[in-house]
Amino acid sequence: MTTSNGSLEGKVALVTGGSRGIGAATALRLAREGADVALTYVNGKEAAADVVRAVEALGRRALALRADSADAEEAAGAVDRTARELGGLDVLVNNVGVGVLGPLDGLSLADVDRVMAVNVRGVFLASRAAAARMAAGGRIITIGSCMTQLVPGPGGTLYAMSKSALVGLTKALARELGPRGITANIVHPGPIDTDMNPADGPSAAGQAGMTALGRYGTAEEVAEMVAYVAGAAYVTGAELSVDGGFAA
Repeated sequence: MTTSNGSLEGKVALVTGGSRGIGAATALRLAREGADVALTYVNGKEAAADVVRAVEALGRRALALRADSADAEEAAGAVDRTARELGGLDVLVNNVGVGVLGPLDGLSLADVDRVMAVNVRGVFLASRAAAARMAAGGRIITIGSCMTQLVPGPGGTLYAMSKSALVGLTKALARELGPRGITANIVHPGPIDTDMNPADGPSAAGQAGMTALGRYGTAEEVAEMVAYVAGAAYVTGAELSVDGGFAA
């Protein structure tokens, strides 16, 4: 899976939350595979512009869209704008997500609403909009979490709940869209070195120690799996872990 082979030549991809971390790495990897790439951001306008320039340097078209997945119209609208401005949509990567960790009695209703709006409702709406645009060969790929398979300690109730909902969504999408030749899969990252969870952070040693490989993963390693699924025709409804054995 490490060699770029142009498997997505001529395709159009949308990566939500694509201005940094796993999203940015995924946008660049899909571009190396031949796809034109749109990405969404909320606050990272300059970072999104950097990703656009990097994609364009690879000879692909790129588009940065400001869209908050917590807003129902913007979540679906980003799909429509991508298809309109880049001439279609073949691959949707539902990468955007927020995490609020803490004990049950410390979670506010606002926390619950925000996390579910971004992590679940926004993904559903983007996926529905994408399915309406896609032809046979379409790919819907969602970024889940290793916490759907193993919750290592207290404080992860809200986040684990939101990401677990995406497993059911993915499997149902696979059944509903399979007759049309559209696949749906979910990729579960483990501890990944990003600015949201740096490998030198206060809890990093404990997280790395829970993996079978004893280390954090990289955003590029997750992007590699996403690119593989984007080019795979007979993989659907699958949960694919990139977690270093975190849930083994």
